[in-house]
Amino acid sequence: MSNSEQSSDVELSKFVSGLKFELDPFQVKACRALEDGHGVLVCAPTGAGKTVVGEFAVHLALAAGRKCFYTTPIKALSNQKYSELVERYGSSEVGLLTGDSSINSDAPVVVMTTEVLRNMLYANSEALRGLSHVVMDEVHYLADRFRGAVWEEVILHLSEDVRLVSLSATVSNAEEFGAWMETVRGDTTVVVDETRPIPLWQHIMVGRRIFDLFDSRSLPSAGPKTFVVDQDLVRHVKERQALDRVESWQPRGRGRSRYQSANDFRPLPRPDVIAQLDRDGLLPAITFIFSRAGCDAALAQCVRSRLDLTTPEQVREIDAIIEKHTGELPKDDLEVLGYWEWRKALQRGLAAHHAGMLPAFRQTVEELFVKGLVRAVFATETLALGINMPARTVVLERLVKYNGETHAELTPGEYTQLTGRAGRRGIDVEGHAVVLWQPGVEPLDVAGLASTRTFPLRSSFKPSYNMSINLVDRMGAEESRTLLERSFAQFQADRSVVGLVRGIERNEEALKALQEKLGGVDGEYYEYASLRERLSARERKLERESREDRRDSAVESLRTLRRGNVIAIPIGRHSGTAVVLVPDNDPKDPRPLVLTEDQWAGKLSAADFPEAAEVLGEMRLPKLVDHHTARVRRDLASSLRSTGITAPRRKKRHKGGASEDAEVASLRRAIRVHPCHSWPDRDHLGRIGEKYNRLARETQTMREKAKATTNSLARTFDRIVSLLKERGYMTAESAPEVTEAGRRLSRIYCESDLLVAEALRTGIWKGLTPAELAGVVSSVIFESRREGDTADRVPSQAIRLALNDTQRLWSELRSDEIRHKLPPTREPDLGFVTAVYHWASDHSLVEALIATGMQGRALSAGDFVRWCRQVIDLLDQVRLTSTDPDVAKTAAKAVGAIRRGVVAVDAA
Repeated sequence: MSNSEQSSDVELSKFVSGLKFELDPFQVKACRALEDGHGVLVCAPTGAGKTVVGEFAVHLALAAGRKCFYTTPIKALSNQKYSELVERYGSSEVGLLTGDSSINSDAPVVVMTTEVLRNMLYANSEALRGLSHVVMDEVHYLADRFRGAVWEEVILHLSEDVRLVSLSATVSNAEEFGAWMETVRGDTTVVVDETRPIPLWQHIMVGRRIFDLFDSRSLPSAGPKTFVVDQDLVRHVKERQALDRVESWQPRGRGRSRYQSANDFRPLPRPDVIAQLDRDGLLPAITFIFSRAGCDAALAQCVRSRLDLTTPEQVREIDAIIEKHTGELPKDDLEVLGYWEWRKALQRGLAAHHAGMLPAFRQTVEELFVKGLVRAVFATETLALGINMPARTVVLERLVKYNGETHAELTPGEYTQLTGRAGRRGIDVEGHAVVLWQPGVEPLDVAGLASTRTFPLRSSFKPSYNMSINLVDRMGAEESRTLLERSFAQFQADRSVVGLVRGIERNEEALKALQEKLGGVDGEYYEYASLRERLSARERKLERESREDRRDSAVESLRTLRRGNVIAIPIGRHSGTAVVLVPDNDPKDPRPLVLTEDQWAGKLSAADFPEAAEVLGEMRLPKLVDHHTARVRRDLASSLRSTGITAPRRKKRHKGGASEDAEVASLRRAIRVHPCHSWPDRDHLGRIGEKYNRLARETQTMREKAKATTNSLARTFDRIVSLLKERGYMTAESAPEVTEAGRRLSRIYCESDLLVAEALRTGIWKGLTPAELAGVVSSVIFESRREGDTADRVPSQAIRLALNDTQRLWSELRSDEIRHKLPPTREPDLGFVTAVYHWASDHSLVEALIATGMQGRALSAGDFVRWCRQVIDLLDQVRLTSTDPDVAKTAAKAVGAIRRGVVAVDAA
C-alpha cells in the first residue's frame, strides 16, 4: 500500500479494527471511494455484506461530527438496522423514524424508511442541517411500480454535498444505473461483485432422491460459464415420466379418459420432503410457496404429521421468545388469531411466513429462524425482499407464480433472488437450492434459470399530483421540468431513443436496397407497389374509422341509459341481461352501474359493447339499492329473470366500409389496369413490395415512438400542471405558483392524493363520527385482493352519503384525467369500510375481521393490521391538512380509536 493510500485509509483502518472479520475486496474498494469523498453504488448478491459499506458511511459521519441517515424500504428492515446500530454505537447516537414511531430523531445517525426522507426533503426539514451521508439500502426498490418513484425523488433532491451510498442486489445494468447516478450526483464509484460469499449448489428432488442439477465433471474444454446438466438426473426424470405414464394408464370406462392428466400427479408430502432434507443435513430450509393459503396448508400438513425438529431445551427458549413478542396481545384475541396452533408449530421448529400474518407473529418467526430454533419455514416470495433471514437451503415447490394478472413462469431474476437466501455466511460452507420435480419441470429449463444472471433495473418513476405540486412549490415549473428530465426513467427512455434512431437508420438503408430491387422510385413496379400500399392503408383507415364509429355509438347509447333500463351485455364473462342501477352521462367514457341476471354488480364501459347498447325493456327498482349486499343482488337478479326479458342473438355486423368506398374501388381498378398487374414475376416482386411497405410502416412507427419517448415525463408533468391549474391548486399564469389548496395537497402522500384533497376542500367528510370518518377514509386507500371482494353492507346512512359524494368526486376527477390524457385515479374500494368502522367503534377483533365479508372470507389478521395502519397514516395527514377544525379533531380521535389491541402491538 502506498503512503497516499495509507493516509486516505485512516478512518477505514479505525472502522475495520472494530470488526470481527476481514473485509472482502469489493467492500474495501467501496469504503476507500467513500473515504475519498465519492458517492458509491454497490451491487452484490444477497448476503455478500453490502451493508458494511453503509455502516462505514455512518462511521465517517460520526468521525466528522456530522449526520448520516440510513434509509430502508420497509419498517421491519428499519427496526432491524436500528437495533444493530444501537448495539454498536449506543442508543444516544442512533434514532429511528418510521410512519409509526419516532425515537431520538435528533440523533446524529437516524434510521428511517425512504418515504420519511422524501417528506423531509419536500418540507425542507431542519433535520437536514449537518447531513453528510445518506445510505439507501435496497436501492433496487426504485423498480417497484407502486413506491419506486420515492427513491428517485430522494436521489434527485438531496443536496449535492451529501455523499450517497446506494446498496443494490446484483443487477445486469449496474453500469447504466451508475452512469445516471454520475450525471445527477456527480462523482460516483460503481462497485459490482457477482461472487456469492457462500457457493450455491443447485439440485432437483425427484421423489425422495436429491440430484445435483449440474454435472460436476463438466467437459474439460468447456469455458468457466458453461454448465452441463447432470445425466443421471436426466435419465432418472425420463424413467420417472415413463413409469408415471404406465401407472396412470386406465382402461377406457365411464367418466374416465385413457390417460390421467398431469393434475393427477401426487407430489411427495411436505413432511416427507422436510424429513429428507433433515436426513441429508440440509436444514434450516425456506420453502417458497407462492400463496398465503398454500403456506398455511403446508404448515398444517406438517403439524398433523409426526415431524418434530426441536429438543426440550429449544422449546423452552422458543417459548421465551414467543412471550417477548406477543405478551402484549389481548388474551381475548388469541383464539381468533390462531395463536395456539401457531405456537404449537413453532415449538416443533416449523412456521409459515407471509404478509397475511400478524406483524408480531412474523417478527417472532424471523428471530427464531435466525437463531436456528425454527428449522423449516414455508414462505411467500415477500420473504426474499430484504429481511435478513438466510437459510442453508431454499426449496422451490413450483416454477410458476401468479403475478396479479396471470400465472407466469419465474424469470431468471426472480429465481436468483429467491435462491439467494441459501447459504449463511459464517455458518455454512455452502448453500443449496432444491427444485421439487413434477410433470412439466425439465432439468434443462431449470438449468437455464439457474445459470442466467439477467435482472435489469427498470425505473418506475412518473410524476404524481403530490410530486408535481411539491416540485413547483420548491423550484417553479420550468426547473421542475428540467429536474424530471434528469430522472433515471427519462435517462433510460433517452437511451432507448438512441437505439430507436439506430434502428431507423438501419431500416432506411434496407428500404433503399428494396427500392432498387423494385426498379427505383421512378420504376413502373414501384408505382404499382405504391398503389397496393395506398389500397391497404385506405382499407386499414376505413376499418379504424368503423371501429371508432361503433365505439362512439356505444358511448352515446350508454350515456342515454336510465335507471331501471334492461339491456343485453353481448360479450364477455357477464354476457346476458342486466338492469341499470346507476346511470352515467359522462360524454367520453360513461360507465353505468348494472346488475346482471347472474348477480354480478359492476360498471360497464364501451369496451363491453361492439355495437350500441339496446334497451330491451324496463324494470321497477326500489328507491334505495345497496348493490354491495349479497341478499339485495340475489333478489334483484331474481326479479330481472322473472321479467321474461331475454338477450337477443347478436346481429351480424354489416360489412359496408371498404366494399362501398369510392376511393377503394378506384384504387382497385387502377391496380387491375396497371401494366405490372400482368407481369409474370408479379408475385415475386409483390413479396418484395410487401416487405418494403411493411418495413416503411415499421420505420414510421419507430419515428413516432422516438418522438413520444423524448421528454415524455415533462409532457406528463405539463398535463398534471394544467389539471391542477383548472382545479385551483396552482395559479393560472404561465409561471404558476402554488395556492393554499395546493400546499395542503403537497402534504398528502397517498395513491389517491388529489381525491383526498378534493374531499377535504369540498367538505364532504364533515359531520362524521371518528368511526365513520375512518370507514370513509379507508375507501381511498384499501385495495381488494381479488375482483369482487367487497363489503356486504355500509354501516350507517352518514357513511353511505359520504361515500356517494366521494364516488361522485372521483367520477368528476376521472373525466378530467381522461380529458388531459392522464392515468385515472383508482376508484374508491369499499372492502374495508365496515371492518375499520367496527374496530374504531371498539368492537372485538373477531367482529371486525368477519365484517369485511370478502366473499364469505374473513380478512387475515396481518392484512387487517396493515390496512388499519395505512388508515391511521392517512387520517393523520387529514388531521394536519384539513382547514376544518372539527374534521381535524375527528381524524385525531379516529387515530386513537384504531390504534389499540393488535394494531398497537409492535407498531414500530
